[in-house]
Amino acid sequence: MSGLKPARIAMAALALMLLAVSPARADWLRAESERFVIYSDGDERNLRAYVQKLETFDRVLRLFMGLPMEQAPPRKFPIYLIGQQRDLARVLPSAIQNQAGVYITVEQDIFAVATRSRNDDSTLLHEYAHHFMFQNFNFPYPAWFVEGFAEYYAASTIEPGRVEVGLYNENRVAWLQNGQWMRMEDVLAGRARNARGDRFNETYYPLAWLLTHWFMGDVERRAAMQRYLADVGSGGDPVEALERHTGLTPIALRDALRAYMRGRIPYSRVSHPFPTAPVAIERLPRSANDLLLINQQLKLERGSDDGLIEQVRQLAARHPGDPFAQLVLGRGEILLGDPQQGETVLNALLDQQPDNVEALQLLALSRMKGASEHPEGYDVAMGQMRGFLQRAYEADDANYYTFLLIAQNRIGEPGYPNENDLAAWELTYIIAPQLGQARFGLAQALMAHDRNAEAIALLEPLANDPHNPHNAAMVRTLIARAEAGLNGDDADALPWDEADGEMMDDGEFD
Repeated sequence: MSGLKPARIAMAALALMLLAVSPARADWLRAESERFVIYSDGDERNLRAYVQKLETFDRVLRLFMGLPMEQAPPRKFPIYLIGQQRDLARVLPSAIQNQAGVYITVEQDIFAVATRSRNDDSTLLHEYAHHFMFQNFNFPYPAWFVEGFAEYYAASTIEPGRVEVGLYNENRVAWLQNGQWMRMEDVLAGRARNARGDRFNETYYPLAWLLTHWFMGDVERRAAMQRYLADVGSGGDPVEALERHTGLTPIALRDALRAYMRGRIPYSRVSHPFPTAPVAIERLPRSANDLLLINQQLKLERGSDDGLIEQVRQLAARHPGDPFAQLVLGRGEILLGDPQQGETVLNALLDQQPDNVEALQLLALSRMKGASEHPEGYDVAMGQMRGFLQRAYEADDANYYTFLLIAQNRIGEPGYPNENDLAAWELTYIIAPQLGQARFGLAQALMAHDRNAEAIALLEPLANDPHNPHNAAMVRTLIARAEAGLNGDDADALPWDEADGEMMDDGEFD
């Protein structure tokens, strides 16, 4: 035996024990498939299986909606899979306890964060169903159907060789069995919140799920649902339309739903041979361990620092010369700290990576803000901004944020909105129809060209948004202006608020 003393042997043994119970944090992996970009700090095998499940789910939705099976969206959907619920606060500090994830649509990104689960992916499937609906259907569905659609398909089981759709949702049924049902008139009319307007009624989502399931569970009722949705979409009252197309009053509908829930709820087994999705996986640099989720928080642009910029500076300092750390530091400085220092960092990054699209976009954003704050250098700053956006477009000609910045830059300029401005807004919307600001900005530009009917059609899906009543009310105001034949000149004065998105938790979505 060596000359180690007993105390040193004990200390060495303790160190080995600590290493055994406290493994080093796993590096982040990035998986890319035809429709998704998924980040995970879990193992590679589970990540591949997760990507395959989501690719299959997209095709299931396409199959049921009658869309081309192999058609891919113009933008891949980013998802961040986290192992611990507390990691969600690194993206969304206001996250509540037991919240399983969040779906976020803001100007700089549209993405989801979700905790990994071996047995229940319904929360993420719910959010992707919303994302899918906005991507493929520009129709003013009633609010209950927007949620019911997502709930219906989120209960699907997707396993290798087995796909089942429309399954019994035990969580929703439990709420219906134990909670006090909302009035069906309120469900149909989209009145999901209580008298104070500060939360969803506990049975709103379960009833939206059950009503959708009831309609989908029978061929005749499914046909009636199509007629009902078309009626409501063309302006029909959602309560009166129900009786027109089903013969049921709201009270009779409630009784029918209770009876339906007591019976055997039907589901569909899909036998379509869905293909295996090719997946490319890469390991991200160690800087991602410190900065990947915080980078997403920075994109929310909440204005208040709360010490975040100092945290970003300290974490970036751990990775000198690392391109991703430079990008996050540059973003943090421009949005929360010293914009001049941020530009210095990002210009240094462009020396290494001349086609870094995010760095180019951030420099354009910084120049845009600088131009508004320093009128004496306006022309120079705007020229520099246009140069950065031109380079960003040349590096990636299908990035919605580049087109959004191009369009926003022109607001208030002579001749706005011209045909080029309309084209920029249209491209933003085509690539990112989930972004409320894309629809709102395009609608305003269309109204300025006396294309009010097109603007109304574009805005109507937002008017029933149950997750952001402030924006929904504002959209209805703009629709009223368009219906009155007014243009959109002063619409930019309306206080649009890009929401945090729809939060996912154990039972309620908000």
